[in-house]
This record gives sequence, C-alpha cells and structure tokens, in this order.
Amino acid sequence: MARLYEYQGKQLLKTNKVSVPHGEVATTPDEAEKIAAKIGKPVAVKAQIWAGGRGKAGGIKFASTPEEAKKIAGELLGSTLKNLVVEKVLVEEKLNIDQEYYVGIIIDASREVRAPVVMFSTEGGVDIESVPSEKIAQMTVDVLRGFRFYDALNLAVRLKVPNQYLQSIAQAIVGLFQTFKGYNCRTAEINPLVLTKEGKILAGDCRMAIDDSSVFRHPELGIEVARESATPPTELDKIAWQIEEGDLRGTCYIAQMASDIKELNYVGYHGIGGGGAILGVDALNRQGLKIANYADTSGNPTAAKVYRAAKLIINQPGIEGYMLGGFIVANQEQWHHAHGVVKALREEIPKRPGFPCVILLCGNKEKESMEILKEGTKDLPGRFEFYGSDKVYETEFLAKRMKALILEYRKDRGIKEE
Repeated sequence: MARLYEYQGKQLLKTNKVSVPHGEVATTPDEAEKIAAKIGKPVAVKAQIWAGGRGKAGGIKFASTPEEAKKIAGELLGSTLKNLVVEKVLVEEKLNIDQEYYVGIIIDASREVRAPVVMFSTEGGVDIESVPSEKIAQMTVDVLRGFRFYDALNLAVRLKVPNQYLQSIAQAIVGLFQTFKGYNCRTAEINPLVLTKEGKILAGDCRMAIDDSSVFRHPELGIEVARESATPPTELDKIAWQIEEGDLRGTCYIAQMASDIKELNYVGYHGIGGGGAILGVDALNRQGLKIANYADTSGNPTAAKVYRAAKLIINQPGIEGYMLGGFIVANQEQWHHAHGVVKALREEIPKRPGFPCVILLCGNKEKESMEILKEGTKDLPGRFEFYGSDKVYETEFLAKRMKALILEYRKDRGIKEE
C-alpha cells in the first residue's frame, strides 16, 4: 500500500467536507515562520513522516510565536525521527481540545466479509486495538448500497454522542468514507477526530494508504513508488517500480535494503516466492552475508521482466555476488526466469570477471531451465553454480556456496579478510 503524509490526507478530507485545522506544509524554517504568522495564533509544528507515535518521539511541538515556529521547524527539518528523515513539517493551528474521537475504515478481506468496515469510537488518540469493544461502533458496508449519512448518524448515536455534535461528527465519518472510496484506499483513519472547547469538530490527525494497483488513477498525489515503505523511495526503488508499472504480467518487487555499501559481505538477492525466499536470506545472514536488496519475481513474469530485475540487482555498487533464491517448487514455467537471467548475466559478467552467482531454480520446465542457464553462461568469465529442486530445502548449503565463491572472488582481486 502507498501511504500518504498527514498533510496530503487532510487535503483530501477537506475536499470531502471534513473540517481540518488551518495550516500549510513547510520545507524550510522561514516558510514555517510565514505560515505561523499567517495563522496568527499558537501553532503545532508536526514532522511529516510515514510513522505513528510522532508525538511521543518528539515529532510534534507547539509554538506560541512565528519565531518559535521557525526555531522548532529548524530543529525538526533534516533530523531523523523513528529512523526517518524529516523533509517537511505541517504548521497548523493549535487546537483547544475538549474530547477526542476515532474514525477508521479498513478492508476486511476475510472470505466471509470482503467489504469495507467503518469504525467509530469515543476513545480517540490511542490505537483502536486497545479500545474496549463496548466503546466501538462499526458497520460493514454493502458496496452496492453504499454508506449514507444516516449510517454515520447511527454509529454516533449508538455511542451516545451529544445531540449538538451529531451532525458534525456524522459529516466527518461520511467525508472519510467518501475519501476512502474516491481514492481507492486500503485503510483510512482520523485519529483523533477532535471536539474543541469552542464546539468545533476537526480532523486532528489522519492516516491513509492507497491500494497499489490504483495509484495510476491519482497522479495528482505525486506517489513515486506505489508500495508501502517505512522510508522514502531510493533511486533504485524508483527504477524498480518502473519495471512493475510498465509490465503487470507476474510480480517484480524490489526494495533496497542498503543504499550506501562501504563494507564487504553484501549480496544482490533475487528471490522467488516470498516466504521461501526469506529462508534463503536467513541462511545468508548466518554465513555473515547481508543482502543489499530484497526482490521477488513470481506469478509467472515474462523473461523481459526477469531480465530487467536481474540486471538492476546485479548493478548495485559494492555487492560481491548475486543469488537467485528460488526456494520453492514453482508451478510457473521457469525457463522464462532462465532466459531473463542469462541475458542479464551475458551483459554484466564480462564487466566483472569472476563475479559469483548462485542460482536455484525449481519447478515447471526445470530441466530445460538448467540447460538454458548452463549453455548461456558457459563462455562467460564468472563463477556460476546452478541448482534445481534437489536442493530446494538446502538453504544452508547454498549460503555456504555463496560465501565460498565470494572468498575466491576476493582472493582473485587481492582483497584480504578483515
């Protein structure tokens, strides 16, 4: 899922008639000062990162003057918060909070439901999982019927919300659902939905995540990589997403794990099948090897798609080897993988003689795949070892072979063990 920043979510909520605090996003301390001056009252300066719990981590601070807002923004911008670099801050009016509510919508993908579920609670400001069930009202939405204003009213009435706030709270719930539906969200929440001492209902904070496959419908959101991540996308992540975005046949998932490799023992990792591939990562780690990236090409991708993935993985600066960890007897025709990998190796291995490659490929067309791999690499100056389904469970063996080939590669290049 592609996550949105708080300020982006609030912009969407505002278009659906959900009231939000007055505020704007800033990328410099001077911008923060100008925004605070425009608001003309005490403000909250909020770090914009893809993580919850910002308040406890020091990512939300209050300022009484524009000068103070500038100082706080200067402290937050460029800092690292919850392992994320703060590149933007939201400067908005400080709310005079009387009570906090919660509104959230998720997709219940269970076989029995397969529909959106709207939740409302009188306990906001905390994780919904920690709220007693008697303080949560929820409704499973019939996607053909939709979610209507009186449905939102009913949720609020069930939890005995005072009559004078029913209309405003119902509008916030409906507005969140309209945003959820209109932007193809997988999850959306307002937490807290704030009742101020002045009697206003405002979205104090929000979180939203867009379904990956729907991002192309919303270019205005500026999402560079349509996947959920704890960090902003790297250049490798962006290139990898272009592979998937341009060819939806099968899966090509690549995430960079180490962006600046300055030490030995890193391997370019190309997995097939998710869970089994993770076992291969664990085995490499036990041999003192680290993965520069994690990748998965499964679901019967084309040879062209596999080729682009393998070429990108091998070209990561600083890696000492390439492993294709197909730790699964796949029902996809594996000769597509073989053809794609051979093309990448033929283009890249001549540039790095002796480069280690351990390839495990199991499943349909396995015999033909082994022949393609061996024939296609027999005249290349690399270190190649190819394995089939007889080694599909031998994660430790394959990791040891990867390590052994890397040590030989270092010896050829005159690199001594640290």
